[in-house]
Order: sequence, then C-alpha cells, then structure tokens
Amino acid sequence: MKRKLLLLILCLAPCWVCAEAEQVSDLQQQAEADIKKGNPVGARYLYIKAYKDYAAKKQTKEAVECGVKATDLYCRDNMYKEAFEMLRDVEYTISGVSDKAERAALYYQTSLQRMKMYSNIHRPANAKEQLDAMERQAKASGNDAVINDMLYNKTIYYYSVGQTQKGNEAFKEMTDRMTAQKEFGRVEDVYKTLINNGRRSGNAGLVDQSYKSYVAWKDSVAQLQRTAETDSLKNRIAEGEEGIEQRDKSLSRRRAAIVALGVVAIALAVVLVLAVIALLRSIAVTRRLKQKVRIANENIAIKAHFIGNISAQLAPTLQKLDNSSPEVVALKNFTNHIQTLSELESNPEEQLEYEEVQIQPFCDEMVEKVRPNVKLGVNLKVDAPKVRVNMNKEYVSHILHHLLSNAAYYASDGGSIWLDFKMRGPHSCQFIVSNTGQYIPEDKQEDVFKPFVEVRDLTEGDGLGLPICRQMAMNMNGELTIDPSFTKGTRFILSLHS
Repeated sequence: MKRKLLLLILCLAPCWVCAEAEQVSDLQQQAEADIKKGNPVGARYLYIKAYKDYAAKKQTKEAVECGVKATDLYCRDNMYKEAFEMLRDVEYTISGVSDKAERAALYYQTSLQRMKMYSNIHRPANAKEQLDAMERQAKASGNDAVINDMLYNKTIYYYSVGQTQKGNEAFKEMTDRMTAQKEFGRVEDVYKTLINNGRRSGNAGLVDQSYKSYVAWKDSVAQLQRTAETDSLKNRIAEGEEGIEQRDKSLSRRRAAIVALGVVAIALAVVLVLAVIALLRSIAVTRRLKQKVRIANENIAIKAHFIGNISAQLAPTLQKLDNSSPEVVALKNFTNHIQTLSELESNPEEQLEYEEVQIQPFCDEMVEKVRPNVKLGVNLKVDAPKVRVNMNKEYVSHILHHLLSNAAYYASDGGSIWLDFKMRGPHSCQFIVSNTGQYIPEDKQEDVFKPFVEVRDLTEGDGLGLPICRQMAMNMNGELTIDPSFTKGTRFILSLHS
C-alpha cells in the first residue's frame, strides 16, 4: 500500500527541473498533441524520434526531456525492460556533457524516473538507492530548483513509507531554503500541493502532518514579515531623522551667515530679511516632519501590541490538545471527513453498486432515524409514493440522514420538516428535504457546498458534511442543490439520474 501511495504522489508531485527547449521541434509538438488525443503509443514513438533528433543536434537538455517522457509512457504499458533500456541510452547521451553541474542536473531527471519505476515494481531498496543518487546529483548541480525538487520528492518518500521524522527534516530543510530566499508564495504553493496530494491519495496522516507544518510555517513567516516591515519603518525613520539633522545643521550655518552679513553689510538688509523668512519656513517644515516621525513611532507600537494580543489568544486553544479533550475528537473527525472527501474526489467514476429500493418504506425508515432529534412541537412529514427506484442505497442514505439531521437542528419551534419524493421522468427522480426556520441567503447558498471556505472552530463542526454529500451525489451522476425560491426556511434537492 505504501509503495502504491509513493508512486501516486510522485506522479502528482510538481517538477521544477524539467528542461524546456527554447524552440520545440515538430516531432515533440506532434508527440504532445498525441498525448492530448489519448494516443500514448503514438506519442511514445514520436518522443523517441524527437529524442534521437535532439541528441544528433547536441541539444542534450531537450533530448533528455523527450527521453524521460518516452520512458514514462513505456511504464504505463508495463514495458519496464524497454523503459530501463531507454534510460540507459539517455544516460549515455548525458555522459557527453562537459559541464559537471549541468550533467548532474540531467542525471537527476533520470534518477527521479528510475525511483518512480522501482517504486512501481515494488523494489524499495532500489528506489531508496535512486533517492540517494538524486540527493548527490542535486547538490552537485548547484541549482536551487533541482535541490528544492529533490527535497520535495525526498519529503514525499519518507512520509509515504512512514518515516515521519525524516520526512519532517527534509520538509523543514526545503521550506527553510525557500523562506530564506523570501519565496513565501512558492513555499505556500508547496504546502498546498502536499496537502492536496495527501487528499487525493487518501493519506490522512500526510494531510494532518502537512497541515500542522503549514500552520506553524505560516505563523513564523508572519513574524518574519512583521519584523521586515518594522525594520523597513525603522530605516525610513532613521533616514528621516538623519535628514532632519542635516537640515538643522544647514539652518545653523544659514543663521551664522545671516548674522555675518548683517554685521558686515547693512546694505544687504533686504537680502537678510528674505533669508530670515526662508529660515522660519524651514523651521516650520522641520517641526512638521518631527511630528510625523512621532506619529509613525506610535503607530508601530500599537501594531506590535495588536500582534501580541493575537498570539496570546491562540495560546489557550493550542494548550487544550490532549487525548481526552473535545478538540482532539473534533480534529480526528475533521481528519476522517477530509479522508472521506478525498476518497470521493479521487474516485469520481468509481463503480457503485445499485439496487432496487422500495421508496415509501425507505423514506419512512430515514425519517424514523432522526425523529428522536426533532424538537417538541416540530411536525415531521413524509410524502413518498409506492414505487421502486434503482439507486446506491448507501450514498442516498448518508445524504438524506445528514440533510434530515440538519433540518432537525435548524427547524424553528412549532415548524415543520418534510421529506418528499418526486419522479421527474423515466430515468430521473428527486428527494426533497425542507424545513421552516433559518433561511440561507442566495449569495451564500453555493458556499455551504465548498470545503475550507472559512476558518472554523472544529468543535462546532468542520463544515465538510455538505461538501461530502454533494460529492456523493456527483459520483452517482446526480446533484445536490438548494432551492432559492423557498424562502420560509431551507430546501435541499437531491436529483438522481440513471
């Protein structure tokens, strides 16, 4: 399982080191067009031809790119013998590169491809050897992009085989490098990619570890940015004070010159008066500058106090994390929901089991399950005909139970809850759950189906219930929507199509 996970994530992992030709050949363009058309065999043949053409022209970077792509297409058809032979030929071409750093960067690409192949054929020892080779080659290349890519793949490898500590070390080294280069946006993209990869692969541990690291990194970066901003303001203030001091010195020299001129030549009295006026104006400007500097200093102090308050507010929540606390339970539920949503999103075309269901007793059963949670005085009604429908009972039951539970929670005192079923055609039907009470504004209705739209207190719910229900509906070739015309409360419509 771990090997399959490693291969999946490596295939999803971004690569910052793929060479791009300044002028792509016609053969390579044709190969890429065949890939888009879904013709991998034709694309493989054209990539091999493009590889040989580039190699003959001594365009080694472009040749390696096409050779590695051809190797990957061999692997898709389980033609590993041909794939390894192709890589050996590519490495022979690389051996002719005179520049050591460039040669190491090119060898890195073939080692990365070998690691993917060994992972796919379940040879972990060989995969680890290639990972070690990638590390040596990345360092020899001296290329930041290659080194960052190596650290990324190294992180993925260790997390996937359960060596969390080593994965943390590699991940920290990578983010420290990028953070030192002040590439904050790129680091954030790496974190998001890692979290998304964990979701797609159903690895809740990777998602949890990545999310915790992301939050910690975000806090540290915020501190760095605040420090940088404060330093910048201090530099501006220092420059302003230096300018004021220079002006003060200049004004002092002017005063002396004016006095000297007044003593030496009365005839220049008019000039002296004008100089005095200029002096007074300069003093007024200087006073205004000093006032601005004082206000800026006060603003810096207020901002620092505000930031300190935010950190203090975070501390109590972090201290609550223990094995018996509701926060830990909420976090576990959140992780389970993330894993469920990831599995649904990564298998949108999964083959579901369908069965013929009697609608009337099925709807009655769903209502009875939530009846204990309905408030006193709330009317619970069912309107379902005696028909049979072919559907996935597990998914429909999950969706209706969640919708009815929400309706029971939000229904107003003395209000009503309905579960209706409607046939909309020979191959189309709808389950409709309505309740009187709180109305969701139309401009907010689509947001309830989107995960992670807002930061939430997990002990009050993680907001993933409706996104999971919608994904289940989509996997059944259906849809889950809110009826905007119903304004007395909320009405959800589950539409199914066979």
